[in-house]
Amino acid sequence: MTTGENLPPITDTRRNVDHYLTTDGARLRYRDDGSGPPVLMVHGWTLDLEMWEPQVEALRDSFRLIRFDRRGFGLSSGRPSVVQDIADIGSLCEHLAIGRVALVGMSQGVRVVMGFARAAPDRISCLILDGPPGQSHEPSSADGDVPLGHYRAVVRERGVAAFRREWAAHPLLSLRTEDPRMREILGAMILRYPANDLLEPAVTAGVPPSSSLMSTIDGPVLVITGDHDLASRTRAAETLAEQSTNAERAVIQAAGHLPNLDNPKDYNAVVRAFLERHTVPRR
Repeated sequence: MTTGENLPPITDTRRNVDHYLTTDGARLRYRDDGSGPPVLMVHGWTLDLEMWEPQVEALRDSFRLIRFDRRGFGLSSGRPSVVQDIADIGSLCEHLAIGRVALVGMSQGVRVVMGFARAAPDRISCLILDGPPGQSHEPSSADGDVPLGHYRAVVRERGVAAFRREWAAHPLLSLRTEDPRMREILGAMILRYPANDLLEPAVTAGVPPSSSLMSTIDGPVLVITGDHDLASRTRAAETLAEQSTNAERAVIQAAGHLPNLDNPKDYNAVVRAFLERHTVPRR
């Protein structure tokens, strides 16, 4: 059961308004900007909805852009769970009276949007998969690019602040841009990350690897990486793209694992062109 809470909106300096939805024991923060075909954007691990600021500003003239803090991240409550994230997409779409939607997933969010696409293929117009992880249910531990065991020990023994300092220096979070605003957005998200899934392991049972999900998806797919992303992420992206005859591949120049922040101009152009080809106005 889901309920929308009529709470006083919080307006930040960038014009966006926070709304909240209570569903299955969690209070989820979300934003709903622009008008046109609906596009729902799902953030990656340790991040939150504000990672999509440059995309909302550029695309809100043509699309209705919905984004939310996954439970246990950002300002949303609840225990982190990729399985529950999939259900939360359905609850949010129901709450907002959205029938068919384009989904954008970044990093760990790729598993979320692919899981929803498998569960409800008739509700998906297209998918954008940005920086997909490898085979593991957790953030890329199978590829060795996120040392989760070490980070859990850091949080237990030295605290969340120590983890944030270490994680901010990881290659996956290294921005190539010198734009101070992009760096401010990233830094603020890391400070908001509560590390609940490091204190208590996130729920991942029942979520197949991205590669096994790809074979169940028939609609248009765009797979994105930055040209300086880690080799493990590039391999995962190439694998996904090769598994679908409807997949397109895009590499964003001068960008790492966060191409939407590193090079938002090129990223937005690629995303806009794909969405314009594969979305149609729906309620």
